[in-house]
Amino acid sequence: MIDPALLTQAEALLALYRARGLRLVTAESCTGGLIAATLTAIAGSSDVVERGFVTYSNEAKAEMLGLDPGLIAEVGAVSEQVAHAMVVGALKRSRADVALSVTGIAGPGGATATKPVGLVFLGVQRRGSEPVVQRHVFSGDRAAVREASVAAAFRLARAAAQS
Repeated sequence: MIDPALLTQAEALLALYRARGLRLVTAESCTGGLIAATLTAIAGSSDVVERGFVTYSNEAKAEMLGLDPGLIAEVGAVSEQVAHAMVVGALKRSRADVALSVTGIAGPGGATATKPVGLVFLGVQRRGSEPVVQRHVFSGDRAAVREASVAAAFRLARAAAQS
């Protein structure tokens, strides 16, 4: 079940994008499509949501978004650089105006000494602008990290629509 607060945020985001004539693409890893699922849970969202890429594996990031496997090998999938490359790749491989990306460690496993559970990088890019990437460390269990990531992605998408 999708958190009702996230659905309310999704409705507001969709209304803003409709009013501005913008289309959105997502490139998701640790959220596994939850950003797109939350948006598309709202009837009529197809006029805003252009497509979504669920690129959970490193191979999918390379195949679907065009990431250089060497980048992932060098810095790891959970990094600012990969979130940046994901958002750029999503925008290139879509007809959307704005792209969102997310990569992180939702837990409970997968953490390292330098990359704790809850570490998430979110990217946004509006066509014709430079990508912006934010680093977050969210607390809570897997579901809480994923939901916090969706809420943060919606904030980035709102800012991109208003720029």
